[in-house]
Amino acid sequence: MDKLIQRAVLFDHYGELLNDKQRRIVEYTVSDDMSLSEIGEEEGITRQAASDLLKRADEKLSEFEEKLGIIRKSENIRACIRRIREHGADAHVETELSKIESELNK
Repeated sequence: MDKLIQRAVLFDHYGELLNDKQRRIVEYTVSDDMSLSEIGEEEGITRQAASDLLKRADEKLSEFEEKLGIIRKSENIRACIRRIREHGADAHVETELSKIESELNK
């Protein structure tokens, strides 16, 4: 998976667990598509400091997924839903599967 996409997915799930500065730095890269130089300028720090903060934030996000596994569990549930659908779920089951998918996407 592309590093930026992976960062965005991890940030979407675990961003609130980062400290404020780390959250801002990741948000600059994910939402605002800012370079490290632009982030440094915005935060009043060097490009290297922005790089170090982003690296630590990425490590934290990966650590959260490693410990909590929310993304992995959601992917496993989606895979199970696909397998159930492949076996021809009836209308009631299909409705329930759609509800589960909606909850996973929140």
